[in-house]
Amino acid sequence: MILGVYTAALGAALLAAAPSALYRRVSRGVPLRLAQRLGYGPPRRGRPCGWIHAVSMGESIAAAPIVDGLRRLAPDLPLVMTTVTETGARVVAERFAGAVDHRFFPLDLPGAARRAVDIINPAFVVCMETELWPNILRTLARRGVPVMIANGRVSDRSYPRYRAVRRLLRLVLADVRVFAMQSDEDARRILALGALPERVFVTGNIKHEALADAGDAAELWQRLLGLGPSTPLWIAGSTHRGEEEIVLDAHGRVGGHFPNAGLVIAPRNPERVSEVVELVRRRGLDVVLRSALPRERRSDTVIVVDTVGELASMYSAGDVVFVGGSLVPSGGHNMLEPAFRRKPVLFGPHTSNFRESVALLLASGGGLLVRDAAELAAELTRLFADADLRAALGRAARDAAGSRQGAVRETLDLIDRFLLAPAAL
Repeated sequence: MILGVYTAALGAALLAAAPSALYRRVSRGVPLRLAQRLGYGPPRRGRPCGWIHAVSMGESIAAAPIVDGLRRLAPDLPLVMTTVTETGARVVAERFAGAVDHRFFPLDLPGAARRAVDIINPAFVVCMETELWPNILRTLARRGVPVMIANGRVSDRSYPRYRAVRRLLRLVLADVRVFAMQSDEDARRILALGALPERVFVTGNIKHEALADAGDAAELWQRLLGLGPSTPLWIAGSTHRGEEEIVLDAHGRVGGHFPNAGLVIAPRNPERVSEVVELVRRRGLDVVLRSALPRERRSDTVIVVDTVGELASMYSAGDVVFVGGSLVPSGGHNMLEPAFRRKPVLFGPHTSNFRESVALLLASGGGLLVRDAAELAAELTRLFADADLRAALGRAARDAAGSRQGAVRETLDLIDRFLLAPAAL
């Protein structure tokens, strides 16, 4: 009964959202992927697979060590990764080419769920972070397919919403075999929502474990971006609407002290690239897309990133990194990627999705909180002026990020115990 009410409400919401999706398809060419969303597609052949679900770009990148670990644990096991977004699909295509088969995640309707499970034929499912889709989870449970929530978290924003639908959620959580949660607080919240205690484990945050860059990554990016040996550079990564204006205001203030300072802006949503380019041009600044480099350009040209999957490695070329989604109420983004590359990390006050990372970086001194353009510019100016200070903060950030490693190993241990072993029976 409760599941039926949920399905009816979801169907109504999808119908209400259809005109907007059609508009994006016609005006911006955003694909609908309707057949796959409804669970249709060519069926997989051969043995059951490991199914990894990663919503978008961030989760797809975070899944990389899980993919590598599964290939070591079960080298003959075929892998399928699903995403909801096009950016996530691009990351899968670029990072896991030949290692995994990509499909788009189905709508959480009973028929679509049944068809998708039929054609994917999973032995088990690993959902990155806290993806809870009642009809899909029920379909998997009825077929005896174990499901794991990996790198699970329950954010400050989602927790009250989940509490409001606890009766439904308790049924949904019963269909999950194991919860690998990021922190004690996340574990406490999932237990309060109805997860069984024997299924809940605290493994830490997979994003605390960096994938190694090539040894010459910094030099490579300096050449690709056309940076001179004495050009101070800061990178504003994963920015949201409303933040680019703050970033450009700060950059203008920094220019009074360091007129040759460079700036790279990487909007979180690649669909906003043209919007960000226009913002830069309205400031009277020269601008170039990352995909157009290397080429001749002025030293003060602002670079706007229009590629996917490069930002983490690109951080190695910056002197200072600001991580977006934090000066506007979006919960922040992964601050440990620049920290692992020994960069001072700046961020705003809206970081509820990364509480533990923020606490680590602030306690170490490797992370600095800024609240507006004036504070951002002041910290940038201070750090550009003092190479020793930059190096010290970068070392502190790296040490803080590395202090909580072990999440990947513990997550893979749980996969081996709860998913691989039952699948082999």
